[in-house]
Amino acid sequence: MTTLTSGGLTSGVSAPPGGLRRIGSARWRRRNLTFDKITFFLVFLVIPVAFYIAFVVSPFVQAAYFSLTDWTGFSPGMNFIGLSNYAKLFADSTFLQAMGNNILMAIVVPVVTLGVAMFFATLVTVGGSTRGNVKGLRSSSFYRVVSFFPYVIPAIVIGLIWSQIYDPSAGLLNGILTRLGLEQFASFAWLGDPRTARWAVMFVIIWGLVGFYMVLFIAAIKGIPAEVFEAARIDGAGRFRTAISITIPLIRENVQTAFIYIGILALDAFVYMAALEPGGGPDNTTLVMAQQLFTTAFTKGQFGYACAMGVVLAVITLAYAGLVFAVNRFFGGKSEVGE
Repeated sequence: MTTLTSGGLTSGVSAPPGGLRRIGSARWRRRNLTFDKITFFLVFLVIPVAFYIAFVVSPFVQAAYFSLTDWTGFSPGMNFIGLSNYAKLFADSTFLQAMGNNILMAIVVPVVTLGVAMFFATLVTVGGSTRGNVKGLRSSSFYRVVSFFPYVIPAIVIGLIWSQIYDPSAGLLNGILTRLGLEQFASFAWLGDPRTARWAVMFVIIWGLVGFYMVLFIAAIKGIPAEVFEAARIDGAGRFRTAISITIPLIRENVQTAFIYIGILALDAFVYMAALEPGGGPDNTTLVMAQQLFTTAFTKGQFGYACAMGVVLAVITLAYAGLVFAVNRFFGGKSEVGE
């Protein structure tokens, strides 16, 4: 038999079972664990994770702890009061109304924004003539550029612009409507009427986001082979059926990502509200949780109570994202992990 010695293989007692395998595995690990690989893992994994823990996870943990105290934010001392802030929070009618406003926005804004963006993206990419090659409308590149303009404007500027457009006495909107003979809008307060304030604000958010997600969907649709649309055309599928049965299923992951991003924005919406409705609107119809959190912390000096609002907002945001993933999987989508 052969045996393993320092000089190599010699005859004699055989090596222990698996010995050669363990030695070879150790040599393989040493040979592949190079300085470049260590540096790569350090720079692109360890350091980003450390920064994420320090600047994302750690503040969230601190906020969760502060939510269990009566900290005022302006004093070093604080008392641990347990879940009292949360009990008070869910008995606060103003905060519950703000939560309801946010949830309504998280439903309406993504659905309308993505619906409009998908409609225009389809027109630009495959909405042209039904004869010849599959192509979009004429001058589609011009529409793509123009539609993206609102997104490059900062949200606070968009809010200020539309606050002037909605102005009851000198606003552009009322001026156009009265010129068309609709005298009832001569001094109509779009942001001051409970019937229209919420919808006027949501229109501004949708207006500012449609262009970006239209361009996002255009890029996704361009990645679908033209032969797929040509085959659907030959089979007699109309534009609506093609969009529902082919376009949306093939760009499902893009739609899911867009839905989550817009929903998170709608659950915040602080910047838009600060410009359009800084006081929460008539009867708090446009008040959002972020506004109430800001007022509670910096106006009332109740940072512990405000942190409880922040924790609830974070939990709702995570639940919203999880719900979108669950709905996507229920209707046949796959997560990136599953793929």
